[in-house]
Amino acid sequence: MKSTSQDQSLSDSRELDRSYDPLTGNPASKPHKKSIKQRFLKLLPCYRSSSSSSVGQKSLTEDSELATLSYRPEGIDRLVQQTSFSRKELQVLYRGFKNECPSGVVNEETFKSIYSQFFPHGDSSMYAHFLFEAFDTHNNGAVNFEDFVLSLSIILRGSITDKLNWAFNLYDLNKDGCITREEMTDIMNSIYDMMGKYTYPNMKDSAPKDHVDNFFQKMDKNRDGVVTIEEFLETCQKDENIMQSMHMFENVI
Repeated sequence: MKSTSQDQSLSDSRELDRSYDPLTGNPASKPHKKSIKQRFLKLLPCYRSSSSSSVGQKSLTEDSELATLSYRPEGIDRLVQQTSFSRKELQVLYRGFKNECPSGVVNEETFKSIYSQFFPHGDSSMYAHFLFEAFDTHNNGAVNFEDFVLSLSIILRGSITDKLNWAFNLYDLNKDGCITREEMTDIMNSIYDMMGKYTYPNMKDSAPKDHVDNFFQKMDKNRDGVVTIEEFLETCQKDENIMQSMHMFENVI
């Protein structure tokens, strides 16, 4: 029974990245050139070994053990039900994810390292930390393919309410159900640090604090010093600029 389950997991994984044709049992054709879907995946790097030299010294046994321990995702049918992606889209996403992440998981330090390349003039480490925690839904210090596509499905294809709930969860750093002034200050400082000191026009040193003050002026309806999910949703849904921003990534994939 256990062998049957393992075979099914392997079949699902091979079907996801199209390395196996479930109809004929033969290897699938070579993948096409990288699309925008796969390039988008470069935002999420994989956890690789510390140096190429150490890889060359691994024995065949160690390589075999690594392959056994490599993470394999759930079946494609389940992911089709859980996300807004089609079977074909999931296959493309998984193929790109596996190419970038052979081990099947992403750790925080590697995520920070790659994310920093998109903001060479600033310090993106703190914002990358907050973003990683939003993707790491199991709080285990790793993001696997399911974590990735579940969040990506919300960001790209979710309803307005789903997207706003995801954003609220990002800002609610300690996950206690409300956003405090301290949490929003940390978020805004991380964003301005990431943007760097050489933006045009130059930002004032008081910009993060001003943004936080404006956020609470709009969101904190009862003036109790915290913003609840209800206050957040109500205010955002009445703000035309915020609503427009919610549609920014709908055509990415």
